[in-house]
Amino acid sequence: MFLVRHHLYKWKAQCRLELHGKFVENKLYLQNLSRRRRCVSRSIGGSISCSSELGKDPYIPSNETISNARLIYAVAPAMGHNQESHPESHFRVPAIVNALEKMELTPKFRCSEIVELQSFRPASMDDIASVHARAYVSGLEEAMDQASQQGIIYIDGSGPTYATPTTDMLQAFKHRHSKHVYLAFWVDLGTHFFSILGLRIFPSTFHESLIAAGAGIALVDSVVAASKNCLDPPVGFGLIRPPGHHAIPKGPMGFCVFGNVAIAARYAQRVHGLKRVFIIDFDVHHGNGTNDAFYDDPDIFFLSTHQDGSYPGTGKVDEVGEGDGEGTTLNLPLPGGSGDIAMKTVFNEVIAPCAQRFKPDIILVSAGYDGHVLDPLASLQFTTGTYYMLASNIKQLAKDLCGGRCVFFLEGGYNLESLSYSVADSFRAFLGEVSLASEFDNPAILYEEPSTKVKQAIQRVKHIHSL
Repeated sequence: MFLVRHHLYKWKAQCRLELHGKFVENKLYLQNLSRRRRCVSRSIGGSISCSSELGKDPYIPSNETISNARLIYAVAPAMGHNQESHPESHFRVPAIVNALEKMELTPKFRCSEIVELQSFRPASMDDIASVHARAYVSGLEEAMDQASQQGIIYIDGSGPTYATPTTDMLQAFKHRHSKHVYLAFWVDLGTHFFSILGLRIFPSTFHESLIAAGAGIALVDSVVAASKNCLDPPVGFGLIRPPGHHAIPKGPMGFCVFGNVAIAARYAQRVHGLKRVFIIDFDVHHGNGTNDAFYDDPDIFFLSTHQDGSYPGTGKVDEVGEGDGEGTTLNLPLPGGSGDIAMKTVFNEVIAPCAQRFKPDIILVSAGYDGHVLDPLASLQFTTGTYYMLASNIKQLAKDLCGGRCVFFLEGGYNLESLSYSVADSFRAFLGEVSLASEFDNPAILYEEPSTKVKQAIQRVKHIHSL
């Protein structure tokens, strides 16, 4: 149930409403999706197999293929995980894929420059349990088995129970995992707040979430393999959903089921020996799940920029980690209205110096595109050009600091057109091509950034972290 006041977001949602029908009717995408899902589904039947180590995995492209590429991506659209009128819908990834086709940013047009992983294993229980409580994972799987027989489940850990056909089973699930489930929340739209349901669970949600996490793992494998054979390996990008950065160790939250980027970070450490992981989260909302997973870990640096006062209300500037991990969490809440100038300054004065001091072995990115000025769920003023700048600079940072090892993970972004154009321009940045943001961005809708507040926020975080 997504409740908004029509007059507040009609102008932001216009593109999304116009595009829904077009993406559903695109036969090319549906044919490709069918082929991808057949490949992945062979790995899902029965028990979930563990992700195997590099060199023994037939799902990783050949060394020659990935070493010659400049970009490698994976698609996991979770088409069975959807709620009508919900912003985190199954239209999101198809919108991006169709835009990439239209703009000739796929292997079909770019041959060896761009590689798509056609099949990959879903994440294993051990992969997920490296971040999440096993009781949560097994409980969710159990609920999915019952949901297949009884219908759709709504999980609401902090508010009134939503009416569903599976009330008895839901009550039992909530009683058993009352400390592990957190789903209902508030989204900040300017000065108004509206209650929305954080997550709707479908019988396919569990498996689709394993596939999303598995896509991220496969991209880490591929990027690491390429980095052993060339000085400028391809950037990885997971076009995946459900998103993951709100999922806390003990349960799902805020559209997110499993922490995709957190799972990939632990996998990179465990399987590839990449001890020091630098995570950048530029989603408009604080990545509280990733924050919590590594809050006391000195080997994983989590850096989040997000809109001050937005959901979930965490990510204050003085949240810096604890114990051995004190100082390896950096949160920078930006005032509403912050835009391209603010993020350029943040990158130059905060992100780059932190990464240079931390000296990572790999950089992972929670790439949320909901800071765009057209996005309906926030009030920042990022543009398509902002995301091009971030993609280009982060790629260069990885090349300078960790052999080019860098993987992006799709998080938020709910206006389908701004999401699609921004991801496409990120692809251009990875390819070293000129931005086409000016063809989409409309400067007339922007207003003056709150430069004084932005400067104060940056100076405060620099003082706290001695930058």
